[in-house]
Amino acid sequence: MTANASTGFRRESALDRSLAGLGRALATLADAIPATRPNPASAIADDGPADPADRRLSAALMRVDHVGEVCAQALYEGQAATARDPQLVRQFRQAAGEEGDHLAWTRQRLDELGARPSLLNPFWYAGAFALGALAGRAGDRISLGFMAETERQVEEHLAGHMDRLPADDKRSRAIVDQMKEDEVRHAEEAMRLGGAGLPVPVRGAMRLAAKVMTGTAHYI
Repeated sequence: MTANASTGFRRESALDRSLAGLGRALATLADAIPATRPNPASAIADDGPADPADRRLSAALMRVDHVGEVCAQALYEGQAATARDPQLVRQFRQAAGEEGDHLAWTRQRLDELGARPSLLNPFWYAGAFALGALAGRAGDRISLGFMAETERQVEEHLAGHMDRLPADDKRSRAIVDQMKEDEVRHAEEAMRLGGAGLPVPVRGAMRLAAKVMTGTAHYI
């Protein structure tokens, strides 16, 4: 780390960020990031859907949501690694922390449903990290706009899952509902900090990439 003469605090060096990012990547892929908040489903007594087909559907949807949280960790690490403003580095790391709660909750729910996470998680992580780093290189306003648009699209995606989850899967529904609330807040915060709106073709490309990822993770 290097000293900051004006504040007396020490600023992270590129090596510091790289090492922190590597540690976060390994922890994400090993599902070793602990939740910092209680699981919103913890007070709900529910064994999951009684119908086997509904149970498989819940498991597939939670696997997709878990992949989304793996990607969120990677995106924010990529953006933090390339952000110019130390305040934005803290913002990305704070958002990653809350997304870490989502990661832990969805993995717990997968375990409860007797399902596995996506076999392609290392691939998803690498691709998302590259996108986050690219957004960061484009400038802090663009990076914040990318964060906001990502969170908006994730919120829409989660709303769709709420419509598809079986009515008797109350634990999964509680988790997804809290995740959706957090994503809305992250998007609003990114725009408040100066995020720039993204061009329509970029937003469309993001939707297409997300569709490929979610369609694949549903099964693999």
